[in-house]
Amino acid sequence: MNIFLAELIGTMVLILLGNGVVANVVLARTKGGNSGWIVITAGWGFAVAIAAYITGWVSGAHLNPAVTFGMWLYGSMALAYVVAQCIGAFLGYLTYKRHYDVTEDAGLILATFSTGPAVRDFKWNLVTEIIDTAVLVFGVLGIFNSHNGIASGFGPFAVGILVYSIGLSLGGPTGYAINPARDLGPQIAHALLPIKNKGHSDWEYAWVPIVGPLIGGGIGAPCYKFLPVFA
Repeated sequence: MNIFLAELIGTMVLILLGNGVVANVVLARTKGGNSGWIVITAGWGFAVAIAAYITGWVSGAHLNPAVTFGMWLYGSMALAYVVAQCIGAFLGYLTYKRHYDVTEDAGLILATFSTGPAVRDFKWNLVTEIIDTAVLVFGVLGIFNSHNGIASGFGPFAVGILVYSIGLSLGGPTGYAINPARDLGPQIAHALLPIKNKGHSDWEYAWVPIVGPLIGGGIGAPCYKFLPVFA
């Protein structure tokens, strides 16, 4: 139960701060309006680090079913986290109500809940999410390799830097979901919440940021585990 609650709280913080920075940048009449992609990627990186520091000592702070799946393949039996992660993502929205009311662009409203491709081509969007998430899991395993000696203190911050790097370098094509819980719970919230001026929830695309990260997580961990240089 402690692990479940830690993942619930950690993912709620992750989504609240991560999608919060998107809302701050794209919604109408916010203090951070139009501050751009660098702010969004930095905000997401910091969100990952803070959520990991809050709960990592309890549960390991996977905060991401793709990471959980990858870690399971690597040897960590933790798939029970997935349910808590999705619930935590769904509960993460507590702010920006008035700014949603004055935002007329349905696409910008949806962007504060879920990712979407810059160029809509499902097969290549899927490839992008697979690559991005494989880099994430590969990088996380590298950061927490005992030879680096940074796991207990600097580790979560290093993961935040990793997420920031992925966003800056690889996030342009799809918005780098790299986490099934990052989109699924918030997208359900978008569908259910009575938000003024919202459009459709784009369920046609919704499978890409779920399937892509799970495949990517399943590739990144075995690659790290079985490459001789890391053995």
